Amino acid sequence: MLSRSHQPVLAPPPAIDPASHSLFVDFDGTLVPLVDHPELVRADTELVELLTTLHRRFAGRVALVSGRSIAQLDQMVGPVTAEIALAGSHGAEVRRDGRLIEPPRPEGLDGAIADVRLYGAGHPEMIIEEKSHGVAMHYRVAPILEEPVKRRAQAIAERHGLVVQPGKMMVELRGPGWNKGEAVEALMAEAPMAGSRPVVIGDDLTDEPALAVAGAMGGFGVLVGARRESAALYGLADVGSVRRWLWEVAA
Repeated sequence: MLSRSHQPVLAPPPAIDPASHSLFVDFDGTLVPLVDHPELVRADTELVELLTTLHRRFAGRVALVSGRSIAQLDQMVGPVTAEIALAGSHGAEVRRDGRLIEPPRPEGLDGAIADVRLYGAGHPEMIIEEKSHGVAMHYRVAPILEEPVKRRAQAIAERHGLVVQPGKMMVELRGPGWNKGEAVEALMAEAPMAGSRPVVIGDDLTDEPALAVAGAMGGFGVLVGARRESAALYGLADVGSVRRWLWEVAA
């Protein structure tokens, strides 16, 4: 079997003009590798420098669009997040220029978190990630739990009026009614991004709405990892390839 870095990918994206484009970049699996313990992720010095350079080169038209909450991104990436736009919790939260827009916390979330904790007490190898608008159940260190976790997540979601968001080696319980594509549209509706062409880079199924929006608005999407059915026109093999391409467009 081919390793991930050697699996077929889409053609690489072309060079873009920073004066006429906006960048929307996923975090986990795109700018930083996926890891067994997601709570331990931190941006390294090179990534912070890259984001700072992109923010300057694109005149503020750069955003992180992540399943992480904005509070998590602030902690994991550091002070540079005060400068760039952020869309967290799969698009539920959007922050730009210090202005935070978010829906009310889902009514059933606290009850769902309690149920997830109870299930996790009997499955300590499952990692629980509590967020401002959701709770994730990671089974990366115990793939054998995939089907049991998915079944339990669905049952908990139905009990508390939430939806199940699938991801890579995890599922997340969250409120209905938002996605990353809507966050991209909201950011593109205002300066400094309005009138530019969006470029969205992401690796997971949760990025697909944003990848589709990029194409619909005159830009394009970039899928990170192995080729699969996707709205993206182009691809990059892995985190290292993403960073190299971003450094090239920032030059």
